[in-house]
Amino acid sequence: MPNSTTRPLPTIRILQVEDDPIDAELIQAELDADGIDYQVRLVDDEAGYIACLEEFQPDIVLSDLSLPGFSGQRALELLRSHDGDLPFIYVSATLGEEAAVEALRNGATDYILKQNPTRLASAVRRALAEAEAVRAKRRAEAELIRAQRFESLAMLAGGLSHDLRNLLQPLLLAGDSLQDYQEDPRLARLGALVRDCGRRGLQMVQSMLSFARGARRAEQVRVGALMDALGLLLRGSVPRAVKMDVEIGDRELAFEGNHTELQQALLNLCLNAIQAMGEAGGQLRIEARECEVGEDFFLPGEQPHLGRYLCLTVADTGPGIPPEVREHLFEPFFTTKESGTGLGLLSCQRIVAGHNGVMRLDSGPGKGTAFHLYIPIEEPDVEAAAEEEQGENLMGEAERVLVVVEEAGPLSLLVDILDGYGYQPHASQSGTAALQWIEAHGVPDLVVMDADMNLFTGVRTLAALIEHGYRRSVLLLARPEAPPDLEELPRLDRLYLVDKPINTQQLLRTMRQALGGQEAEPA
Repeated sequence: MPNSTTRPLPTIRILQVEDDPIDAELIQAELDADGIDYQVRLVDDEAGYIACLEEFQPDIVLSDLSLPGFSGQRALELLRSHDGDLPFIYVSATLGEEAAVEALRNGATDYILKQNPTRLASAVRRALAEAEAVRAKRRAEAELIRAQRFESLAMLAGGLSHDLRNLLQPLLLAGDSLQDYQEDPRLARLGALVRDCGRRGLQMVQSMLSFARGARRAEQVRVGALMDALGLLLRGSVPRAVKMDVEIGDRELAFEGNHTELQQALLNLCLNAIQAMGEAGGQLRIEARECEVGEDFFLPGEQPHLGRYLCLTVADTGPGIPPEVREHLFEPFFTTKESGTGLGLLSCQRIVAGHNGVMRLDSGPGKGTAFHLYIPIEEPDVEAAAEEEQGENLMGEAERVLVVVEEAGPLSLLVDILDGYGYQPHASQSGTAALQWIEAHGVPDLVVMDADMNLFTGVRTLAALIEHGYRRSVLLLARPEAPPDLEELPRLDRLYLVDKPINTQQLLRTMRQALGGQEAEPA
């Protein structure tokens, strides 16, 4: 079949329902004359038509109105039950005006008279463009619904995380407090257990919140734990025809990143690989190895970051990705799947970029596909941090500390801890009670206040304290994902934000900094 050398459209698949070979050739000649690049399947019965809908997967159907033992109306009915958006154009010599209007009402895209086929090519182009616009709109609507669901999930996760943090805070404080009883090994072990359970619960809350909100939270990610979690998620998704191999260079290798986001990116790539290999199956290889990169590794526009990297690889033995698809692979909403959103690979790319890493793709027709995720490894100076902690003196010097927390459990634990470290803590369960205490006992040396109080908020209480003449340091206990609005406050140079749930050592360290007169970092 002759095709034009100019290709304004990609090759389109046309299913032609016609029983007259001469009429079929005349219709195809109109498309050839307009330079449309196409493949065609010609059918004249219902069985062949149904088979072609499944196997050939046409982009458009051109159908005569009446055929022996078959009809255009039946062809349209079958198509609409198969695909509600696929263009269908009647090309007939017997279509009257009333029949044409009825055909359009029944779901036909257009109609062309065989006696006047000059409009055929433009009708085909317009029908294909309109169908693509409808599909793009539906993808956008589906993504909007998905985004709204995630927004609702984020709101739910935010509320749950607040409640769970409040439940976990006593565990963390109690664990730290019990570990101070080193003369009783049983109490020390119990303290370690309670504290570790609290921290694990906190990590789960933070991962849930990070996933729901798409926020990036830095944490120590261990390669072995990351790959084990990925294996559990894939356990029910890998078909028998696919052999999965997992290779891990160093299971204990840890780096700063986000466990949930990296797990999401790897899972997305693995599911894409499984789908690409299809029913024939193949080999899925997942690898985590350490490597070093030089300046020649980076592409134009990338920020060079020399040193050690973790290379996470997801490779398959599928058909590979042709060059024309690779050009658009990371474009929003571009997809080769019928039900795809076109956002999976873009999301992976953004997750890797959020870790200051880069992605590489190795693929081609017949050679499979391999995605490589390069994540920089920042090595913390553990020895220096340990020496710094050992050299610290976190004991108080009988300073008066006003602790303002609404919830009785965390308030009692905080007061006990501060008392054990040599402070004179005074407990207040509300901003009103704190102001009354100051009026009765004078200005304290330090105020430690919860920002999430309900009746008289931490910010309002702080504003009232300043009105009462308080000018000393304030530690405001706040959730990292919901920092307090401090714009309504007058300037306070020594305001310190402490993340909740509270880490005892960090709290005591910040208190010594505040009482030592050091100016706080801008809050």
